[in-house]
Amino acid sequence: MEERRKPSETLHAWLIVLKAWQSMSRYVLAPVLEEGLGESDFRVLEVLLHKGPMPVNTIGPKVALNPGSVSVAVDRLYRRGFVSRVECARDRRVRTVALTERGREMFLPLFRRHSALIQRAFQDVSLEEIRQLELVLKKIGKRAESLVEKRSHSGVK
Repeated sequence: MEERRKPSETLHAWLIVLKAWQSMSRYVLAPVLEEGLGESDFRVLEVLLHKGPMPVNTIGPKVALNPGSVSVAVDRLYRRGFVSRVECARDRRVRTVALTERGREMFLPLFRRHSALIQRAFQDVSLEEIRQLELVLKKIGKRAESLVEKRSHSGVK
Protein backbone atom coordinates (compact mmCIF):
# COMPACT_ATOMS: atom_id res chain seq x y z
CA MET A 1 0.00 0.00 0.00
CA GLU A 2 1.27 3.43 -0.93
CA GLU A 3 2.41 5.56 1.96
CA ARG A 4 0.34 8.72 2.43
CA ARG A 5 2.08 12.02 2.95
CA LYS A 6 0.67 14.97 4.81
CA PRO A 7 -0.22 17.95 2.63
CA SER A 8 2.24 20.03 4.65
CA GLU A 9 5.10 17.65 3.74
CA THR A 10 4.45 17.84 -0.01
CA LEU A 11 3.89 21.59 0.18
CA HIS A 12 7.17 21.98 2.07
CA ALA A 13 8.99 19.88 -0.56
CA TRP A 14 7.44 22.04 -3.32
CA LEU A 15 8.61 25.22 -1.56
CA ILE A 16 12.14 23.80 -1.35
CA VAL A 17 12.07 23.04 -5.09
CA LEU A 18 10.89 26.60 -5.81
CA LYS A 19 13.54 28.18 -3.57
CA ALA A 20 16.27 26.04 -5.14
CA TRP A 21 15.05 27.03 -8.61
CA GLN A 22 15.01 30.72 -7.68
CA SER A 23 18.50 30.56 -6.18
CA MET A 24 19.90 28.68 -9.17
CA SER A 25 18.21 31.07 -11.59
CA ARG A 26 19.71 34.12 -9.88
CA TYR A 27 23.11 32.43 -9.83
CA VAL A 28 23.31 31.18 -13.42
CA LEU A 29 21.41 34.05 -15.07
CA ALA A 30 23.71 36.80 -13.80
CA PRO A 31 26.30 36.34 -16.60
CA VAL A 32 23.49 36.09 -19.18
CA LEU A 33 22.02 39.40 -18.02
CA GLU A 34 25.49 40.98 -17.92
CA GLU A 35 25.83 40.06 -21.60
CA GLY A 36 22.61 42.00 -22.25
CA LEU A 37 20.55 38.90 -22.97
CA GLY A 38 17.28 37.83 -21.43
CA GLU A 39 16.42 34.34 -20.31
CA SER A 40 14.33 33.68 -23.43
CA ASP A 41 17.21 34.91 -25.63
CA PHE A 42 19.51 32.48 -23.86
CA ARG A 43 17.11 29.57 -24.37
CA VAL A 44 16.77 30.31 -28.09
CA LEU A 45 20.55 30.57 -28.54
CA GLU A 46 21.09 27.37 -26.58
CA VAL A 47 18.71 25.32 -28.72
CA LEU A 48 20.24 26.71 -31.92
CA LEU A 49 23.73 25.91 -30.65
CA HIS A 50 22.84 22.31 -29.83
CA LYS A 51 20.19 21.49 -32.46
CA GLY A 52 21.26 23.70 -35.37
CA PRO A 53 19.08 25.86 -37.63
CA MET A 54 15.34 25.38 -37.32
CA PRO A 55 12.05 27.00 -38.29
CA VAL A 56 10.86 29.65 -35.84
CA ASN A 57 7.69 27.70 -35.04
CA THR A 58 9.65 24.64 -33.86
CA ILE A 59 11.80 26.59 -31.38
CA GLY A 60 9.04 27.41 -28.88
CA PRO A 61 8.13 23.87 -27.80
CA LYS A 62 11.81 23.00 -27.40
CA VAL A 63 12.47 25.92 -25.04
CA ALA A 64 9.06 26.25 -23.33
CA LEU A 65 8.21 29.61 -24.90
CA ASN A 66 4.99 30.66 -26.60
CA PRO A 67 5.19 31.71 -30.28
CA GLY A 68 5.04 35.42 -29.46
CA SER A 69 7.93 35.20 -27.01
CA VAL A 70 10.02 33.25 -29.51
CA SER A 71 9.38 35.86 -32.21
CA VAL A 72 10.34 38.72 -29.91
CA ALA A 73 13.51 36.91 -28.78
CA VAL A 74 14.48 36.05 -32.37
CA ASP A 75 13.90 39.68 -33.41
CA ARG A 76 16.18 40.91 -30.60
CA LEU A 77 18.87 38.38 -31.46
CA TYR A 78 18.59 39.21 -35.17
CA ARG A 79 19.05 42.95 -34.50
CA ARG A 80 22.23 42.16 -32.58
CA GLY A 81 23.53 39.97 -35.40
CA PHE A 82 23.47 36.77 -33.32
CA VAL A 83 21.00 34.89 -35.54
CA SER A 84 19.98 34.90 -39.17
CA ARG A 85 16.47 34.42 -40.53
CA VAL A 86 15.92 32.88 -43.95
CA GLU A 87 12.54 32.49 -45.64
CA CYS A 88 11.82 29.08 -47.11
CA ALA A 89 11.72 29.22 -50.92
CA ARG A 90 8.74 26.81 -51.03
CA ASP A 91 6.70 28.43 -48.23
CA ARG A 92 7.35 32.07 -47.38
CA ARG A 93 5.50 31.67 -44.09
CA VAL A 94 8.35 29.47 -42.83
CA ARG A 95 11.48 31.21 -41.56
CA THR A 96 14.54 29.24 -40.54
CA VAL A 97 16.62 30.71 -37.74
CA ALA A 98 20.33 29.94 -37.39
CA LEU A 99 23.15 31.03 -35.14
CA THR A 100 25.52 33.39 -36.96
CA GLU A 101 29.29 33.29 -36.55
CA ARG A 102 29.01 36.44 -34.42
CA GLY A 103 26.34 34.72 -32.31
CA ARG A 104 28.49 31.61 -31.91
CA GLU A 105 31.53 33.69 -30.88
CA MET A 106 29.48 35.49 -28.23
CA PHE A 107 27.41 32.55 -27.02
CA LEU A 108 29.86 29.66 -26.85
CA PRO A 109 31.99 31.19 -24.05
CA LEU A 110 28.82 32.29 -22.26
CA PHE A 111 27.35 28.79 -22.47
CA ARG A 112 30.60 27.27 -21.21
CA ARG A 113 30.53 29.66 -18.25
CA HIS A 114 26.87 28.79 -17.65
CA SER A 115 27.74 25.08 -17.61
CA ALA A 116 30.65 25.66 -15.23
CA LEU A 117 28.40 27.60 -12.84
CA ILE A 118 25.90 24.74 -12.77
CA GLN A 119 28.72 22.26 -12.19
CA ARG A 120 29.97 24.40 -9.30
CA ALA A 121 26.51 24.59 -7.72
CA PHE A 122 26.27 20.79 -7.84
CA GLN A 123 29.79 20.12 -6.55
CA ASP A 124 28.61 18.89 -3.14
CA VAL A 125 26.06 16.51 -4.66
CA SER A 126 27.16 12.95 -5.38
CA LEU A 127 26.49 11.24 -8.70
CA GLU A 128 24.06 8.93 -6.91
CA GLU A 129 22.20 11.93 -5.45
CA ILE A 130 22.02 13.55 -8.89
CA ARG A 131 20.56 10.38 -10.38
CA GLN A 132 18.06 10.12 -7.52
CA LEU A 133 17.09 13.77 -7.96
CA GLU A 134 16.54 13.19 -11.68
CA LEU A 135 14.32 10.18 -10.99
CA VAL A 136 12.23 11.97 -8.39
CA LEU A 137 11.77 15.12 -10.49
CA LYS A 138 10.85 13.05 -13.57
CA LYS A 139 8.31 11.10 -11.52
CA ILE A 140 6.71 14.31 -10.22
CA GLY A 141 6.78 15.91 -13.67
CA LYS A 142 5.19 12.93 -15.39
CA ARG A 143 2.47 12.71 -12.74
CA ALA A 144 1.74 16.44 -13.03
CA GLU A 145 1.63 16.17 -16.84
CA SER A 146 -0.80 13.24 -16.67
CA LEU A 147 -3.01 15.24 -14.30
CA VAL A 148 -3.00 18.19 -16.72
CA GLU A 149 -4.05 15.87 -19.56
CA LYS A 150 -6.70 14.23 -17.39
CA ARG A 151 -8.07 17.64 -16.39
CA SER A 152 -8.14 18.93 -19.99
CA HIS A 153 -9.99 15.79 -21.17
CA SER A 154 -12.54 15.97 -18.38
CA GLY A 155 -13.23 19.69 -18.77
CA VAL A 156 -12.39 20.31 -15.10
CA LYS A 157 -10.31 23.41 -14.40
